[in-house]
Amino acid sequence: MSGRFVSLFLSQIILGAGLLAQEPAEARIKKLEREIQKLNWELEGIRKATDDVLWFQRLSDIAEVDKVAYVGPPNPKRTETYGIANSRVPMRVYQYVFVPRKLDRTKKHPLLVLPHGGTHADFTTYHAHIIREMMARGYVVVAPEYRGSTGYGKEFYDAADYGGLEIDDVVAGRDWAVENLPFVDGNRAAMVGWSHGGLIALMAVFDHPGKFKAAYAGVPVSDLLARLGYAGDEYKDEAMLRGLFGKTATEDVDRFRQRSPVWNVQKLKTPLLIHTSTNDQDVSSVEVEQLINALKAAGKTFDFKIYKDAPGGHSFNRIDTALAKESRQEIYDFLAKHLK
Repeated sequence: MSGRFVSLFLSQIILGAGLLAQEPAEARIKKLEREIQKLNWELEGIRKATDDVLWFQRLSDIAEVDKVAYVGPPNPKRTETYGIANSRVPMRVYQYVFVPRKLDRTKKHPLLVLPHGGTHADFTTYHAHIIREMMARGYVVVAPEYRGSTGYGKEFYDAADYGGLEIDDVVAGRDWAVENLPFVDGNRAAMVGWSHGGLIALMAVFDHPGKFKAAYAGVPVSDLLARLGYAGDEYKDEAMLRGLFGKTATEDVDRFRQRSPVWNVQKLKTPLLIHTSTNDQDVSSVEVEQLINALKAAGKTFDFKIYKDAPGGHSFNRIDTALAKESRQEIYDFLAKHLK
């Protein structure tokens, strides 16, 4: 039986090769490109599924780990089917949920919302040591995989909306936790984020001050217009910019201002802590210092610290150095102060 299967399989390959040989070279190349792209998306899904397993393995001793699906706003980029308007189809979003094993579920506990950095990235076990620290301090943590995150296929990837609907996805993750986890105190929720996650943390508390009691923004993307000027070639790629923002800055400069924390500082009502380092080669400290200056000019009360050439640069307080742990302790002290 196995011999017949192998023979049939080989005959199909030979037949397929023969048909390909009969096609024009350009058509063959396009077909191969589509197959390669399909394989790439499938590999991303496998990588994501593998990392999900690692979450359970690395934290099962201290946390109950779950992954849930909820909905955010509809995806306006989605191809309309069956005559059903996109506005009628909320977008499915995934979220990790971490609950300390020793948590007393008869009481209410504070919630941390931790969106990952990078628009086209995802919440990986790179954060495992940080989640362990949060579990040890008794926090319930949710990590939303907002639209644009990797590991969920092409449509989800292409749905990215930098500084826009992704913020709504993350706030919806907070709402899901408050509605579905009876031991979560909705009056003691905080945003914590680094890099692009820092931008999301800032914009979330600017737009939804009643839902968060504190916010931490580490090395946050702060001014998209400034970033367009100093960042790498990817921020000069018009196709990439339209994919993330819908338009380029030349076409709609106000869109980039509306999605930049530095242009929204007047909305701050939430206790805030900001960290940056002068040797950050991703989000320049100049960009973050502009945010700090804008907050001061707006008369806002907040906490901040500018580290001088901290080892690790952009990741300086997410790694395993003594300085990183000391800096993270500043974050935990700040959160404890405001979440009681």
